[in-house]
Amino acid sequence: MTENHSFFERPNVKKETIQVGTGIPFGFESVTNSALGIGGAYGTWGESYDNTRLRDLVSLRRGEFLKDEDVMNLSELGFLSRHHILDMSNADHLELEVQVGARMLFEAARANGWDAADVDAVLIGMSGPVSHDYVSLICERAGISSKTLKVSVHKACDGSVGGLNLALNPGLARKGQMNIAEELLGKKVLVGGIEGLSRFTSTSRDKYALQLFGNAAGIIGVVPGETFKFLVGKDYEAFDDEGVLAVHMYYPHSRQIGNGSNLEITQSDATHIRVAGLMHEPEDGGPIAMAGPMGMVKLFVRTGVKVVTDVFNEYAELMNKLGTPEKKISVGIVHHANYKINQLKAKQLQGTGIEFPMPWLMSDFGNVSAASNMIVFLRQLPKIKAGDNVLFDGFGAGTYYDVLAVTMGA
Repeated sequence: MTENHSFFERPNVKKETIQVGTGIPFGFESVTNSALGIGGAYGTWGESYDNTRLRDLVSLRRGEFLKDEDVMNLSELGFLSRHHILDMSNADHLELEVQVGARMLFEAARANGWDAADVDAVLIGMSGPVSHDYVSLICERAGISSKTLKVSVHKACDGSVGGLNLALNPGLARKGQMNIAEELLGKKVLVGGIEGLSRFTSTSRDKYALQLFGNAAGIIGVVPGETFKFLVGKDYEAFDDEGVLAVHMYYPHSRQIGNGSNLEITQSDATHIRVAGLMHEPEDGGPIAMAGPMGMVKLFVRTGVKVVTDVFNEYAELMNKLGTPEKKISVGIVHHANYKINQLKAKQLQGTGIEFPMPWLMSDFGNVSAASNMIVFLRQLPKIKAGDNVLFDGFGAGTYYDVLAVTMGA
């Protein structure tokens, strides 16, 4: 894990103040690997709260002091600090997150050497969007063409990897709908997650959610078939009947199961597609309710190991067909739900003979949902070499899983 310091203290972070409300701290870091032709940007907004100071914020949000027995051992779970904002008006929340999202798109495009006007598609994962047309709003503010394809992905923490899978894997297309991967082949695509989780959790009284989550965004540049070459992958869903991680759907969804899937894919116009996942919603009408850390382990590890195993076996079969059976997965870009989940997944995979590096790279953030995988990827990006095969492992409430292996580099 990284050292105990705020993200804002990292040497390459550019820090600013967004003039909304009383002024919101904002910082981002751009990353480019010129040998791969891949870049992106990630960052966060709000005040930095370390594990000790967080207790006061959680007590304020709950309206009562957080008891000693309810204080989580967050450092053991891999988190040392995270970023929050205090309450604002709905209009200020919208303006803040539009400014953040637009800036992240602009900086991610620039990290790839692209003009914003040349971006062909934007796919963004969001757990609780601040508005239904958020992706359109940030694209317009960033200077991205109105003709650019925009995809909003609501699969909780799996949103960004779900978007990457859609952009690369032609096998995910449904009959009668656009094959996004075929449409985007060879084009300039921005993929990521933008999560205003301080806003999202602010009305919750859930003692776990208030300690775990924080704000962040991560956007990467992808040219399908060139800088990211799809090898194998799958998506999987298994509805959380017990509501172990219940999440309110602040996005359009009929709340019905159709055609054997909990995902509803709608296209409001020629340029905007929405992928919306059915969630087990909290009974009290709040934004989120969690069964606790052990509940998360049970929810995500067993099925997660199975999905990774399935994809890994397909990967091994493909390598054999290509005559390169010795070609290993160089690194796994795994969602940072918490360190114990990732440790246990690695241990169970090792028990079946599957082993690859799964670095923990986000101790200066909390769980940042759909932004997680893209931040991890960008922090690992300088170490990735042309021709490396990388596995992306996304999972989130609902529950949804997207796992895919790609070859890196133009």
